[in-house]
Amino acid sequence: MATSLARTLLSRGACRRSLPSSAAANLFGLNTSYCSAASTSPIIDNYPRWFASYPSHEVVGMPALSPTMESGTISKWNIKNGDSFSAGDSLAVIETDKATIDFEAQDDGVVAKILAPEGGGEIIVGHPILVTVEEESDVAAFADFSPESSASAPEPSTSEPVVAAPTPPAPAAAVPTPTPPPSTTGERIVASPRAHTLAKERGYGEISALRIVGSGPGGRIIAQDILEYDPSSAPAAVSVAQPTAQAAATPAAPAAATPSAAAAAPLPQPVQGQGYTDYSLPTSALELASRLHTSKQNVPHYYLTIDLNLDSLVELRSSLNSTMKDGGITVNDLLLKAAAAAMKTVPAANASWMGDFVRVYDSVDVNVVVGNGSALYAPVIRDVGRRGLAAVSDDFAAATSVVEGEEDTTTVAGFGDVGTFTMVNLGMFGVKSCAPIIREPQACALALGVIENRIVPNDDAESEEIYKEAVMMTATLSCDHRVVDGAVGAQWLSAFKNHVENPVTLLL
Repeated sequence: MATSLARTLLSRGACRRSLPSSAAANLFGLNTSYCSAASTSPIIDNYPRWFASYPSHEVVGMPALSPTMESGTISKWNIKNGDSFSAGDSLAVIETDKATIDFEAQDDGVVAKILAPEGGGEIIVGHPILVTVEEESDVAAFADFSPESSASAPEPSTSEPVVAAPTPPAPAAAVPTPTPPPSTTGERIVASPRAHTLAKERGYGEISALRIVGSGPGGRIIAQDILEYDPSSAPAAVSVAQPTAQAAATPAAPAAATPSAAAAAPLPQPVQGQGYTDYSLPTSALELASRLHTSKQNVPHYYLTIDLNLDSLVELRSSLNSTMKDGGITVNDLLLKAAAAAMKTVPAANASWMGDFVRVYDSVDVNVVVGNGSALYAPVIRDVGRRGLAAVSDDFAAATSVVEGEEDTTTVAGFGDVGTFTMVNLGMFGVKSCAPIIREPQACALALGVIENRIVPNDDAESEEIYKEAVMMTATLSCDHRVVDGAVGAQWLSAFKNHVENPVTLLL
């Protein structure tokens, strides 16, 4: 009924306003705009002429896909101008600061014009992104259709005064103060993941050190702010009164940021509160948290666990190391080779979900998770399957040395890259098993537990002992069910077990 009323008002050329979400849900289930007798939206107020000069249509704004969403980026349009769509069709993929979500239609229609390009930056909730019509014959009329307002600074309507809803008075004790530029004294800087990435790519380092005043909702720093940032015109430090007695002075920003200087910039100091302490996070940690959060939400994980007998593998390692003068082969090196050998046996696991097809990789590039007590890193060991055991061991030792030495990993090849598979070993912490989060676009991640002696059934038919002591380990494989179903996952884990328990195959 709400949809019919909206279409009637549109056809009469009335001004429009946003209906409540319950009514908007009848079309897209989101913030879609309709006509009514009065106008209250500051963005839509700029378009009263649309309804007099164009056929009956509906202008769709950036939807609020969560209660806290303030803006989003269109990462992919699944439709184009002139396409017809039905209820339930995915119109676009929208990326927020928390997740990547499909924007689905709740009614039938035709795309008259797409107003926002893919990857065009952040768009505030409610800003027009799409125009739809009922009839395909009306599409041509919108060829030159273009919104006149700005997503970041919409101008108020001059055609008709708008009465704003009363706002509650501010507390009497509150004293308004100018909004200071972001400081590096420990306060939390609110910025989008894309802004963090751009700052890193342009060599600016931590956003908190740039003293940028964000143009996004609530002062949030968005990608456009980084693109427009000019280091040579960065403002000097401003002394601003802080609500705590232990306020620290903000150091002046450098005239120009360089990659080496940015990488060396210290993190803001911890902020002590009443019963808690706030610690600022580096950009790399924020990006990793965002990726893992998105992956856990979007990837249909399932888990397979198996026990491994390492008796033969440990024996082979001892034999190899007895002939080596420098260094030595580790258990992790052999497990890396076993994982790559299993990928050769079951290549379907060395793959990625690409939206509407699956990509299978020829090379096995393994992200190996290592830590130094303060952070985790996942450098890539390249082409593990086709390279020799000694070469793989050297690469893994070099990566571990960088992490343990707390060197700047941004300058080391392989750090920050995404391989085709991930392996994490938590055995040094005494962890028996764990279920790792898959790192997109990979389809599998393997977690290894502690190496321990266990009493197991004796499989030696000639022995009189029923049980024996064996060196054992538990391995857990996390799989993306879109790429690797249960049968393929089980086949891979079985192949991995076979190579671990018959390690001579790793030398062939």
